[in-house]
Amino acid sequence: MKLLFILFLSIAIGVQGQKKHEGIDKDFFPFSVWYSGGKARAPMLSKITTHSEEEWRVDLQQIKDLGFNTVRTWVEWATCEPEPGRYNFDNLHLLMRIANEVGLKVFIQIYVDSAPDWVAQRYPFALFEAQNGDKVQPQSAPGACIDNKVVEDAILNFYSKTAEVAVSYPNFFGWDLWSEPHIINWASIDYIPNVQFCFCDATQTRFREWLKKKYNSLENINAAWYRNFTDWTQVEAPRFSTILSYTDFIDWKTFIYEKLTEDMAARYNAIRKVDTTHLITAHAVGASLFQSPHVGAGATDDFLMARPLDYYGVSLYPKHNHPQNAWSLTTLRTVMDFTRSANREKGGWYVGELQAGLGTIALQVSDPVTPADHRIWAWSAIAKGAKGVNIYAYYPMSSGYEAGGYGLINLDGTLTERAVSAGRIADVVNRNQSLFLNATPAKAEIGIVYNPLTQMVGGMQRRDFPAALSQSLIGYFQTFANHNIPIDFIHREHIENQDLSQYKLIIIPYPIMFTRKAASGLRAFVENGGYVLAEARIGWNDDRGYASEIIPGLGMHDIFGVRENEIRMREEVEFTVTDENHPVMQGIKGGSKLTGSLYEESLSLLKNSNTRVLATTGQGQPAIVSTRYGKGESMLVGTYMGMANFQKFNPDNDRFFVNLLSWAKIKRPFTTSVDGRTSDQVEVRLEDTTNGYLVFIINHSANSEEVNIKLNLSSNGIHILRDVINETRREVSGSDNTLDINAHIDSKEVHVIEVIPKKQR
Repeated sequence: MKLLFILFLSIAIGVQGQKKHEGIDKDFFPFSVWYSGGKARAPMLSKITTHSEEEWRVDLQQIKDLGFNTVRTWVEWATCEPEPGRYNFDNLHLLMRIANEVGLKVFIQIYVDSAPDWVAQRYPFALFEAQNGDKVQPQSAPGACIDNKVVEDAILNFYSKTAEVAVSYPNFFGWDLWSEPHIINWASIDYIPNVQFCFCDATQTRFREWLKKKYNSLENINAAWYRNFTDWTQVEAPRFSTILSYTDFIDWKTFIYEKLTEDMAARYNAIRKVDTTHLITAHAVGASLFQSPHVGAGATDDFLMARPLDYYGVSLYPKHNHPQNAWSLTTLRTVMDFTRSANREKGGWYVGELQAGLGTIALQVSDPVTPADHRIWAWSAIAKGAKGVNIYAYYPMSSGYEAGGYGLINLDGTLTERAVSAGRIADVVNRNQSLFLNATPAKAEIGIVYNPLTQMVGGMQRRDFPAALSQSLIGYFQTFANHNIPIDFIHREHIENQDLSQYKLIIIPYPIMFTRKAASGLRAFVENGGYVLAEARIGWNDDRGYASEIIPGLGMHDIFGVRENEIRMREEVEFTVTDENHPVMQGIKGGSKLTGSLYEESLSLLKNSNTRVLATTGQGQPAIVSTRYGKGESMLVGTYMGMANFQKFNPDNDRFFVNLLSWAKIKRPFTTSVDGRTSDQVEVRLEDTTNGYLVFIINHSANSEEVNIKLNLSSNGIHILRDVINETRREVSGSDNTLDINAHIDSKEVHVIEVIPKKQR
């Protein structure tokens, strides 16, 4: 459930089509706490006794009295279908009824990762199989492989049967279909080295069908994989790497991401057979930006997993366990903004799990979770467009290696200060439902490209630089976040499908594997007036794992006006600024050093190209160049500046990144007096509302702060500023199409200000 970040990769299934599902109830903002009746930890369920109704009523009434509007409960396959076709939803019935009586809506989490024992006994051929042929005998978890139709039918029927119960209650609100999706969950198969799943016959059959659609013939797959198959039954997923080709590895891992997305869609459809209107979500373990295809449990792509759902969410455990594992502010913001970006076409996202209390894993214990933590975490999510917050959990875990952790109240039932404080936040949200539901984060004109294919380079045997992709993207993101500049993460497939109309600038960090379709989309973007910055060796490999003859690859050398001259591998790279008059170099003196990491790439200018050299290598060769191409402009940076910026702050890199806005002619919706801090940050977020704006001021600093915000308006006039939390109002006059908002904010406090033109009231 609260797995630590594991590492990930991509897929070639369409990101497009993430439109709002019609007819779905999205007019309620749940601010809930997880509770299933009694003190059993999820996904376990308490045994109902003669005292259960009285005890549960006390708990649910207290949850209501604290300020929460919803209880997030769960059902578990192992308990609720103890024999094939015999269902036991007594816990759900009791909780739904009491919650309705005390005035709480109910949000249901479905767990099928712990299967009834009869599944393994009846279908031993369906057990998960590792690459060495070992079958995993479940200990409740991890159940059996859904690629076997008998298992799939049983699981999907359980979803439908649960829906039949839920929709009979007037206080039922919505669903979460899958907690932290992977192929295999809640089981550490550490007795098999580098364990990979699943190699059962059913998964391999499904993989072959996927390959048939891609390659059409054995002749084509033989050419791609460098093999000599004579029958499709001989084709199976790779169990080890070879020196010849790793196209088989790319296909296998791409299939897994598509398969997990299809599995999510099947669960969605199983609910929709019964329930046509209630909201359906699921939530990831953490942003897929931090995940890797090399993890055998099966990683996911948030952009893809969001597709079949009404909203996709995420688990947030900033103080998960050991104090040294606590998230930085950058990590917190990255996870939230990445999840928001994956749901951009959905219009919102969910906090599936928000850490309620101190974390424990065996002997590892986090620092305490405080009311200030909840204030920062919850309002940060809402400021980034979250449409639901679910705190995990009401009681601490009563068993397992997390025993004693993650509780909002104490295990003996006594309240905590953080429970009271979290309830106050819930109350504010509940009083302003329409405001937060209809608020939309300010539209970004910068897209940072998430291209998980890059983690494929080298195939199965690659183990070096596992964090290169995440560090490269975050290195850019943290500068924009620190300067309070709106950005989105976008998927490589947005480039492939030329869905970039919102953006003036796209940044492509660490682009060492690319597709021909993406190269074509990038060309069209620049030709039509877009600005693009790409880093070293873009298109070095295509999506077969084949090297390009010229780098930039896939024919993109003319877009950038250069070709690679030399490449040197270095942990630290320095480029010397040679053109301080270019817009990206404003304020950076000639001779200053911009820093990079991993590669030092020198460039040769193409003849007749409109290319400008901005910085050079230590050998005096071109290293950063800009080129006019069509109506737009490209820039190539011959290193990984994002990765370097993640590892060590360089003020010149920081200025270079911010200067990209001037280069791409981007106007900021607001500026603040606290922009650009690398510590003691004060975060300011802007959302558009039906009548005006929402401004969030989040003080991450250890100090009280004075903040001035200059909000750009379309016209002048008097505006009403409503303090949403404290319900106070004041009037401010704008001038020069700018509204000055001044605020004093204490350490770890949050201000939420609704800005409304007075003439509209």
